[in-house]
Amino acid sequence: MENVYVLLAIGLGAIFLLWLLFYFVPVGLWFTALVSNVRISLLQLVLMRWRKVPPRIIVNSLIASTKAGLKLQRDDMEAHYLAGGNVQGVVNALISAEKANIALNFKTATAIDLAGRDVLEAVQMSVNPKVIDTKKVAAVAKDGIQLIAMARVTVRANIDQLVGGAGEETVLARVGEGIVSSIGSADSHKAVLENPDSISKVVLAKGLDSGTAFEILSIDIADIDIGKNIGAELQMDQANADKNIAQAKAEERRAMAVAAEQEMKAKAQEASANVIQAEAEIPKAIAEAFRTGNLGIMDYYRYKNIQADTSMRESIAGNPGIENDKNE
Repeated sequence: MENVYVLLAIGLGAIFLLWLLFYFVPVGLWFTALVSNVRISLLQLVLMRWRKVPPRIIVNSLIASTKAGLKLQRDDMEAHYLAGGNVQGVVNALISAEKANIALNFKTATAIDLAGRDVLEAVQMSVNPKVIDTKKVAAVAKDGIQLIAMARVTVRANIDQLVGGAGEETVLARVGEGIVSSIGSADSHKAVLENPDSISKVVLAKGLDSGTAFEILSIDIADIDIGKNIGAELQMDQANADKNIAQAKAEERRAMAVAAEQEMKAKAQEASANVIQAEAEIPKAIAEAFRTGNLGIMDYYRYKNIQADTSMRESIAGNPGIENDKNE
């Protein structure tokens, strides 16, 4: 029984050693490369394992590039993988560029890949241009009418500008700015509606793809609608503002007039109070004059007659009907 356990342990150990051998020495992968006319040694495959580079990715990429007629170096592929690049994506992009007669070398392709762009998608966009729809752009012509336009931009990837070039957002922003400028320079919104391709011509002439990763092939106005009458709304707002200012000034003048009237009334009341106070002193003065002998009885009666005559005249002057009755 013990011999059976010993043989079983030996068998399991042999299987493990065999698996370990084939893991570090991928004989099948080496044979595949050999029959594909890719020269690579078993030692190099083992060293790839130790360098943390998957041999299958490198070998398959070498086979694909060799079959496509490209001469790529294994060391360059390993270096790109260790730098965090997508080796298979770069090789596929190089094969596509070769078939499409696009000038693209391994160094440029790896730089584009490490910059975070999809180099295969860029090559495909160079062959098959991409159509980008802009958002609705609102602009106002010189006659005050708002126009809302939407454009379709056909772009092609510019391989030479993929590293460091601006992306789609910049292209769309520039196109939107060009549309606003073109509509804003039009004398009438009717001219824009009659000839919308004039917007495309003006925008294309600005060279909006400068410094971007794309080449603008065409700009087509997909839709254009009439919006608000901005000019009329601005005039109405200005008229309302002027009216409010005039009302505020009139209210200010009215308040000043009321204040002046109140001040005059206060002064009149103060003067009337002074007169009443002065009149209250008259009897005292008369009494004092009697005591000192400066005023006699006859003088006092003459004073009362004059006072009565004055009151009568004031009464007649205040009621014209009385004077008319006397004249009749």
